[in-house]
Amino acid sequence: MANLHDISSDDRVNELGPAATRALDAVIAAHLGETFPALNLTVIHAGDVLLNQGWGWIDPETRALPVGPAALFDLASVSKLFTATAFLAQVSAGQVSLDAPLVEIVPEFGASGPRGLDGGQDPHSKAMLPPPPGAASETVDPRRVLLRHLLTHTSGLAPWRDVYRAAGPPPSPPDEPDPVPRADRWARALEALCAYPFVGQPGQGVVRYSDLGLMLLGEVVTRLDGADDLAAVVQARVCVPLGLESIAYNPLQTGRTREAIVPTEDDPGWRGRRCWGEVHDENACGVGGVAGHAGLFGTARDVAALGQAWLEGDARLGIAPDLRADAVREHAETDGARRGLGWMLKALEGSSVGERFHPSSYGHFGFTGTSLWIDPTRELVVAALSNRVYPGRDKPGIEAFRRSLHDLLAEVIDQR
Repeated sequence: MANLHDISSDDRVNELGPAATRALDAVIAAHLGETFPALNLTVIHAGDVLLNQGWGWIDPETRALPVGPAALFDLASVSKLFTATAFLAQVSAGQVSLDAPLVEIVPEFGASGPRGLDGGQDPHSKAMLPPPPGAASETVDPRRVLLRHLLTHTSGLAPWRDVYRAAGPPPSPPDEPDPVPRADRWARALEALCAYPFVGQPGQGVVRYSDLGLMLLGEVVTRLDGADDLAAVVQARVCVPLGLESIAYNPLQTGRTREAIVPTEDDPGWRGRRCWGEVHDENACGVGGVAGHAGLFGTARDVAALGQAWLEGDARLGIAPDLRADAVREHAETDGARRGLGWMLKALEGSSVGERFHPSSYGHFGFTGTSLWIDPTRELVVAALSNRVYPGRDKPGIEAFRRSLHDLLAEVIDQR
């Protein structure tokens, strides 16, 4: 058996055994080419790498580029775990308190004074949503938003807004210079983030999953370290200490080739091209590819390595043991959505991670078809990366795949 230190993202590993491999192949065959054209899996049990493998095609139409374990996937919201990890390291270093108001670090967030409420926007149709009852007579003081609220998605911020339209025109293709500097795009986006109405009161324990909150947390992380942008902090605090060489924002601008990157959705309406080497998420793309909620690309091996570091309480994370344990316990729950500090916790009913993973399991999903999940009772880490949005974001199947995959892997571990 090999541990993570013995393998790179290029190394193909399968230690599952013949029966488990046949069962896994059947689960993948039911979805490959239908739910997604490309898949990478890394599975770690008790520190040993059981699987590091790729399936499918980077270019499903021509099939000239098979997917190997070193393929780079758009991590989507799995990026949030890297932002949260960097922030919790800053908390452990005494740079900030979890219960500090956001305005202590980003004072312009409170410059508007009390703001009204509305219903936010639908991220798919972009239509405005109806406001909550009584919204017309209610205001929110932005000074009440604590950093803890951003991590637990209890800030009262809208789940989504079209920040990318405030940030500037559609960016140039990712292998061409963008005439709008990234700093200018983010400055405009931050101004918008500091003015949007809320959709609820902060700190009431109501979970409203919010990309906006993690975008603001990315700004907090950047300012606390006095860095030029979030990418520098994520590299310095997470990727370099853990040796995660594949993890990067804007991969075509950091030495990667298009042939090594798995493409996602065709976007004729805004960008006028298929997303290939640029982040699928419009808001992350619109601010220059670097954001606290999305933007990272990487291999399954390196995503799993982050999960293994959390499972082991790896000192290289720079997170105090008590805070690490606190981050993966329940802080808020609404309608089955359970939240730790930056982490999703397994829903107690109807979980997308399946039925067999223990209720103490924690992880995160990404909209492009990615996930990282950790079952501490089994010492099991599963990084599953796909590009399920390639045929279109409304294509069904990813939930069924995730449940089947995680249930199978838990059963395999139980039989070892």
